Amino acid sequence: MEDRLVRAITADGMVKAAAVSTRVLTERAREIHRTLPVATAALGRTLAAASILGNALKDDGSSLTLQIRGGGPLGTLLAVSDNAGNVRGTVDHPEAELPLRPDGKLNVGAAVGTDGTLTVIRDLNMKEPYVGTVALLSGEIADDLASYLVESEQIPSACGLGVLVDRDQSVRAAGGYLIELMPGAGEDVIGKVEGGVLAAGSVTHLLDGNDDPERMLRALLSDFDLKILEETPVAYRCPCSRERMERALISLGPDELQSMLDQQGQAELGCRFCGRKQIFTGAELKAMLGKMNAEIEKKTERKG
Repeated sequence: MEDRLVRAITADGMVKAAAVSTRVLTERAREIHRTLPVATAALGRTLAAASILGNALKDDGSSLTLQIRGGGPLGTLLAVSDNAGNVRGTVDHPEAELPLRPDGKLNVGAAVGTDGTLTVIRDLNMKEPYVGTVALLSGEIADDLASYLVESEQIPSACGLGVLVDRDQSVRAAGGYLIELMPGAGEDVIGKVEGGVLAAGSVTHLLDGNDDPERMLRALLSDFDLKILEETPVAYRCPCSRERMERALISLGPDELQSMLDQQGQAELGCRFCGRKQIFTGAELKAMLGKMNAEIEKKTERKG
């Protein structure tokens, strides 16, 4: 079953919600980065959160970046989402390991750490992206994201994120939800949301054996009449290409490119998100240098 994201609103208009199933894309991330269980769980939660937030950006070409720097053994967690909710991500130390918590669960909070920040960057194709940052509270990511929404965007919300890692270290279930209260929501609405979230249980409990995000939303908001607004497939997707990597080489400038040619005779670039590698031969580097130097000469002649 493919990963999917669902958006809904309650009939009274007081609550809007989104839920996503991300088992397949989280497993893809695990395979690319060769993460051990605690890194799989932390990166998977970050990817699910980025997917939900990114899908809310409706302008084509817009993107969202979620960065978590907690000072823990995992280092920095990074996830990037397009406006459809397709994501890619990295973790500094995929090999990090920690003992299980006393309750037998992966200790994601300690692996992420709490001495740092959660940053959300929304690139809306304007001159400058919108950047919001909050201090981490728990390192469990869901609590920290809810704190960000309240502190930076004044949106009271409930957030749940989860990744269930199987005995063979593969991803058995993964996903998340975000429930947001609209202006004017009273104590009765808040009470029903809190009661529904408490009764429904964890994300992994809701998704284990059934990757249906709509079913998860209906369980969480069982006291409300829900209207489904959107359902869309999401995936682990990296837009890297040979052309993009060539532009990255050119951006280094002729001096750096010449140094690379002299020392290595070629250039090998790898994408940190998907692991794809591209090799540019010495002849290709020389051709790039020729074009760059020709452009520099033209500019010099115009100035003269």
